[in-house]
Parts: sequence; structure tokens; C-alpha cells
Amino acid sequence: MPDADGRQKVLVVGAGPVGALAALYAAGRGDDVEVYELRDDLRDPSTTPLNFTKSINLALSERGVNAMRHARCEGLLDAVIDESIPMHGRMIHGQSRDGKLYEEPQVYDAQGRYIRAVDRAALNKRLLDYLEQMPNVSLHFNHKLTGADFRKNVAWFEQQTVPKIDHAQNPTGNATEKTRKGRSEEISVHFDFMIGADGAHSAARFHMMKFARLAYQQEYIDTLWCEFHINPRTSDSSFAISPDHLHIWPGGSYMFIAIPSLDKSFTCTLFAPESYFTALAPLSSEEFVSSFSSRFPGVCPELISPEELYKQFIENPHLPLLSIKCTPYHYRSSVVILGDAAHAMVPFYGQGMNAGLEDVRVLFDFLDAYDVYNDTPKLATTRKERRAGALNAYTSQRTPDAAAINDLALRNYQEMSAGVRSPVYRLRKWLEETVSVYLPTVGWSTQYSRVSFGNQRYSEVERATARQGKIMVTAFCLGLTGLTGLAAFGLLRWDGSRSLRALVGKLRV
Repeated sequence: MPDADGRQKVLVVGAGPVGALAALYAAGRGDDVEVYELRDDLRDPSTTPLNFTKSINLALSERGVNAMRHARCEGLLDAVIDESIPMHGRMIHGQSRDGKLYEEPQVYDAQGRYIRAVDRAALNKRLLDYLEQMPNVSLHFNHKLTGADFRKNVAWFEQQTVPKIDHAQNPTGNATEKTRKGRSEEISVHFDFMIGADGAHSAARFHMMKFARLAYQQEYIDTLWCEFHINPRTSDSSFAISPDHLHIWPGGSYMFIAIPSLDKSFTCTLFAPESYFTALAPLSSEEFVSSFSSRFPGVCPELISPEELYKQFIENPHLPLLSIKCTPYHYRSSVVILGDAAHAMVPFYGQGMNAGLEDVRVLFDFLDAYDVYNDTPKLATTRKERRAGALNAYTSQRTPDAAAINDLALRNYQEMSAGVRSPVYRLRKWLEETVSVYLPTVGWSTQYSRVSFGNQRYSEVERATARQGKIMVTAFCLGLTGLTGLAAFGLLRWDGSRSLRALVGKLRV
């Protein structure tokens, strides 16, 4: 078997950013890697995106950068960085009571650190290009995982003769496929190790559940999203608004955001309760624009024409937001799931892709630590046993971390859609950043900085932030108590001195 001669045969299911990076990590360690993807070659412009949108702009932060930094792939990170746009903070848009539009910048980090806007398709293309250059990697597109036996380590794939046209919310339905006569050819593939990185509606997870006692939780939140597009200025083809920021039009339960693209456009997203989308659907174009503009002033007609705004709302899909938690992430030594397949999350912390890429780094850190790639391991065990130990350790550490960022992402919607305008939010952010800058030895930092600009475990970030919050509340209460005490002491002294003066006056008489 391949396991015995120093080389593993690794199957990676899913050729998105997480799957592609996992394949790079495995291939860089000498594994024979086969990548299977449900859709056509993702580098082909004619391939329908995951959700029928023109493009998906994502926020790349330190965790994703660090994962690519350790991929043992020279030039990869520099190429990705060159195709990204730095975003130094949020730009909050609104309208004052006198009707004037305003913009309020809020930097992400007091120390000048920033996140980057990247196009998902461009990032995916870059990763696949590097994979294709590796002699021990083969790419198989239009292959659907139809079954797997994780005791015998064999998987079955259906070869799609017609390219898959679908999106993440409906991974099995395909009108074109249903009209095809007969069944597509099915192949069986033996493997040593499978990595499932095939998204929220993961086939790898589905088949793993037949073997592992997997606890699974799925939740659709009461928010839909729809993509919009801001074109460059017609006068000089420049950015219509600042490219240095992630732009937010907050509105309580509603939010409109805009992320810059390399072509000087902005990819925008409307987030709102399903009831709002339902209420907008029957409106005329004029009524729709009026309702939209009342919630998000300064978007239309300043950045998107009324005709284009209405057209994009009607033509672009209105998609749900899904949150998934499950455990364990593996079964024995045979399979592990990563990224959205293990922990799909809402996009409000910009950590979905970053967490998935970090999954890859953490997984291979454990595989290395357990001597899976060491020909002379410290312990006299088989590679399969060492790999099983590594996967068990990975699940034990990563499960609470994924749960933490999943919860943080859900809570961050309130901060982005409403909290950014709150004086309490601004005060806490200012206090935390001030301590971080002027007392760096204290190790104080905002939650956002810990999540986006460091590699501290998500669960530790959550605990550290909670501790900081308790300290701040305690300090505030002590300060308030001190001020109250000083005021009372001053009042007593004033009242006492007045009584003494009255007594002295009587004695003089």
C-alpha cells in the first residue's frame, strides 16, 4: 500500500481556495494528490460561480496570509498580495438630521494594520495555477462524490459529461442533468487520506456521517443577501468612493456594504430580513428606489443609478445565510473536513475564508507534529496510527475555535449594522486602543485586532476579550464609586465647615 512506502495518496474533494491550499500543503510534503471538483475548471470564465453572482470579494486577513505563508510555495503569497487592495478601516455612511450626507472613517487598528480585499475567483485561479505546476498533483473537474467507504478507503465519483451549473444553496439539483439520458460513468478511487473541503453542503461530510458519530447543527438566520455593483466613475474611470475602506451603510437590522475591486469597481451586498426582501419584491422601480434610499442614503443615485439598482435587485439572487457547527471533523485516519464543510459561518467578521485557510495550516501542523511525514518517527507506530492521532488532536483543538468564531461572526452583525454608531462602542474601542498603544506590555488589544491581525486561537480571543470587558466594567465601577465617595466627602466637609462656622458665631455672641 502507498502508506507503507513513505508516500500517501491524498484525495482532496473541492477545488475552492481551502481545498486548493490543502492540496498544495500535501503535495509540498511529497504526497500523491488528486483533486476532485464538482464544477468545471474554476479558472474558466464560463464556469458558473457558486451563487450565480458576478464576483465575490472577500476580506483577507493575517490568518489567511499566514496559511499561505507556510504553504512551501515560493511566490504564492506575493502574487496574491499583488492582486489585493488594502482596506485600512471602515467608512460609515449616513445622513444628518439636516439632510446632509456624511462619511465617518473608523480605522481597524491603532497600530496601522489593515485587511485586504481579494477577489475569490482570482485567488482560486492563482492557487490552481500553482497546483497544476506540481508533478504529483492531478486535477479532476466535473466529478461528483457519490459515495465513500472510510473503512476500506475507497471513494466513488460520477463523471459529469455536462458541466455542473449550480450554486452553494442547492448542490444536488440541476435541470440540465435531469434531462440527460442514462447515468454518468462512475469511477472508484482508492486512497490513504481524504480531505473534504467541498463547502457548506459537503458531500464528504454527508458520507463521513455514515461512519462517524457526528453531532451536527445547522441554522439559517433571518437575513438574506443580494449582490450589487458600483461602477468606476465615468469621467476618469477612477473609484467612485475611497478604495481604502470597507464601506458600510448601517441600518439596525439592515446593512449595505461595498468592497473595492482591482478594476476600480465595488462589489456591494445588501443584508436584510427576509420580510424586507418580500416587501420590496412587488414594488415598482420608483417605489423600490424610494424605500431603498430611505434606509441607505447616498447609494442611489450618487453611486448606482435608479434603473441599475432596481435591475440588479430583480436579476441577482436573494440568498440565505447559513451557520453550521459539527464535531468531530474526522473519522479514524481516513478523512477530515475543513472550511465551510466543517464550520460554515455568516460573513460578518470576514473570517469564513480565513478560518478555512487557517484550518489547513493547523491540520498540517498536527500532521507534522505527529511525525506523519517523518520516515524515522520517534515512536514505533504506523503512519496510519500517527495520522489518526494527528486528526484526533486537530478535532480536539479546532472544534472550540471554530465554534468561537462562528458565534463571534453572528454577534458582529449587530456591531456592523448598528454598533458602529454607538457612543459606547466608540468609547470602548478608544480605551482598548489607547491601552494597546501606550501600555503594550499589558497585552491589551481589541477583539477585532486579535481576530484579524493575529493568529491567536479564536477560543482564546473570546476568553481574552471577555476578561478585558470585565476589567473595564470593574474599573468603571471603581471609578464611579471613587467619584461618588469624593463627592460625598466634599459635601460632608462643606456641610461640616458650615456647622462649625455657625457654632463659632454663637460662642462669639
